[in-house]
Amino acid sequence: MRSLTFAREVCERHHPGLLAALEAIPFAEREASGSPVTALLRDHNGAGLLVPEEYGGNGADILDALRVQRAVGSVSPSLAAAAAMHHFTVAMLFELAAGAGRLTPAQTKLLHGIAPERLLLASGWAEGRTQQNILIPSVTATRTEGGFLLNGVKKPCSLARSMDLLTASIAVSGADGTPELALALLPADTPGISVHPFWGNEVLAGSQSDEVRLADVFVPEELVVRTLPEAPRLLDDLQTTGFIWFELLISAGYAGAATALAATVLERERGSVGERAALATGVQSAFALLEGAARAVRDGLAGEAAVAEVLVARYAAQQTLVQAADQALELLGGIDFIRGGDHTRLADSVRPLAFHPPGRASAAEPLLQWFAGGALELS
Repeated sequence: MRSLTFAREVCERHHPGLLAALEAIPFAEREASGSPVTALLRDHNGAGLLVPEEYGGNGADILDALRVQRAVGSVSPSLAAAAAMHHFTVAMLFELAAGAGRLTPAQTKLLHGIAPERLLLASGWAEGRTQQNILIPSVTATRTEGGFLLNGVKKPCSLARSMDLLTASIAVSGADGTPELALALLPADTPGISVHPFWGNEVLAGSQSDEVRLADVFVPEELVVRTLPEAPRLLDDLQTTGFIWFELLISAGYAGAATALAATVLERERGSVGERAALATGVQSAFALLEGAARAVRDGLAGEAAVAEVLVARYAAQQTLVQAADQALELLGGIDFIRGGDHTRLADSVRPLAFHPPGRASAAEPLLQWFAGGALELS
């Protein structure tokens, strides 16, 4: 498919050799637990995709990022899911860095190391359960001398076994004693951080989505990002940025898996001309929705309006992509199904988009309120 070829070209420009290295591994192996796909991402400059050029990265914009995700998702849905967690975290942190005077020297040093040192970032934000609020901290923080002691569990946590840095949303006491949101930056080898088996499904098993536990993990004050008096909405705005990037990046990876199936149908000329055209149109329309939302964000759409636009694109694409994957399997036929399970597994890899928060049920009322002219209040 022309659009997939274009996405692959964009990926090759940013990560030369990555797709070829992935495709050299049999599909079942690259999607299995213990797969080397995250190491290949690191080796092919995957860490630096969204890192600004002045920090040693590629400085890709949001549209290129979605196209890279589509290409990666077409050959390894597991890697696309894992990479989405890294990329949205990076986008969020460098949005923070764009504000003058907002970073401590220790925070700045960490950010300067991401691209040159090929550091992979895992996210301790709460995106694992369908109806869970992605914005509620899942880690508790207790004040101690020089910083905080963190306790909590993040499961699933993609890149759990490859991460170099863990970011975690935490609740700390503000100046008036009320809880306020903060962001902790934790090197993965910090004492008290441990990784445990959690993921039990063969679908997306290569994403390393296991359990990360924090037991009295000390984080120094200088590695905690807090709201500033001169920027009282700092963390709120940062969360909104992260949310937007997360929804678009994760959706684009699943779109890649569906596109790969559609491309196979077209290459083999399975089904009638009308069936093939309908399949391709469905896949293309789903990705066009994501690109449209990304383009609006790139051009300045922000805040609740951007979140609403992104959620509409995600939910519409989510429904279309699953239908397209099912249709592609049917057109590929029974013999294809009998001879191997790669295409079935690829189709199964499209469905987990529905499990990322916010689920459609929990977002329905807030979106209706937004459509009617009210505020968008996700819970």
